[in-house]
Amino acid sequence: MIKFKQAALTALALLLGGCASTEHRVKSDPIEPFNRGVYRFNDAIDRGALKPAAKAYVKVTPDWFRTGVGNFFANLFYPSTIVNQLLQGKVVLAGQDTLRLLINTTLGWGGVLDVASGANLPLHDEDSGQTLGRWGVPAGPYLMLPFLGPATVRDAPARIADDFLRPLRWYSPGSTRWISLGVNILDTRAGFLPLDATLAQTYDPYAFIREAYLQRRQYQVYDGNPPEEPLEEDFEDEPGP
Repeated sequence: MIKFKQAALTALALLLGGCASTEHRVKSDPIEPFNRGVYRFNDAIDRGALKPAAKAYVKVTPDWFRTGVGNFFANLFYPSTIVNQLLQGKVVLAGQDTLRLLINTTLGWGGVLDVASGANLPLHDEDSGQTLGRWGVPAGPYLMLPFLGPATVRDAPARIADDFLRPLRWYSPGSTRWISLGVNILDTRAGFLPLDATLAQTYDPYAFIREAYLQRRQYQVYDGNPPEEPLEEDFEDEPGP
């Protein structure tokens, strides 16, 4: 999915641009031993199933097909973005994205073609976790969720609200919904394949993912302008003469 690919690249750029302090890492991850255990579980599933399936998906499908699939799911999940924009008071952006949703749904074959970008309507990504952060709810401790990956105490329950705002939840109670969800997961994992080489070269992949996620979420909550953290004094002022 396009927005997930952009989010991954943004996270990588933020992390390489400047890492948080060691003290921040400790405070943000008080249950690190548990989280690392869940990470190993998720990594085993990814190596055994998701990653090979994603590689096969990329190998047998052309670029235009994967682009269309990504566009379709990005458009399908847009109602969640629009609702959260309204909850954050971003009325103008909500209007733009409502127009984007209508254009791509009608003229873009249900969202397969991203016609709205040609009309100079930018792509946005808002969710309930960002809305809570916008209204002052702290992120809380870092969490690594089974199957779902990185989150925080604030973001984990917010995902449930977003899930009910997405048509995949209610448009079909049968097997079609589960097939669609499977294709979405596969396409999303394929979008992360270019980052696997970078992750494999890191000293601690778990810490890399944690810091990338936390910095990306802060970047999203503050719309690209997160507040600067106060610098700690390394040395006490020397006494005067």
